[in-house]
Amino acid sequence: MTRRSLIRTIALVAAVALTSGAMPLVAGPPWISIEMPANPFDRASRGAFLLVHAFHHGTPMNFPVTGRAEGIVAGERRTVPLRLARTSRDGVYALHNQWGAAGVWTLVLTVTQGPGDGATALVDIASNGTVAAVRVPTARHREGEFPRAVTTAEVEAGLRGRSR
Repeated sequence: MTRRSLIRTIALVAAVALTSGAMPLVAGPPWISIEMPANPFDRASRGAFLLVHAFHHGTPMNFPVTGRAEGIVAGERRTVPLRLARTSRDGVYALHNQWGAAGVWTLVLTVTQGPGDGATALVDIASNGTVAAVRVPTARHREGEFPRAVTTAEVEAGLRGRSR
């Protein structure tokens, strides 16, 4: 090996080491959890209905979080897109009530790590406005339980079952 090729090899190894250290290793799915009630002493989340936490393994991450409220009000089906606000903590988003006080609702909240790589929490809201249940649907894999996609049919079945 010539001195010039040795220098190029060392420079290439150094460049790869520096750039791979700067890029986060994102292996495995994201996770989502729901916190309630929100801390009334934290100005960033005061008045929030609930807080959404986005994680990669145990690390809070500022992954995109999206949501919609799926409901039945006075016998009519409704969908409300939700806006979530970042708080002062990494990976924590505040959700204020945007669906109103009437009806039965399911909040569909999704943390997305990348295309086709998300975790969804389903938050069932009872007719009295309280949280009836929170679940993150998962599927068993060789490596353990991982979040799975949520179907429209399961959201619909949950709403219809609770609206009777």
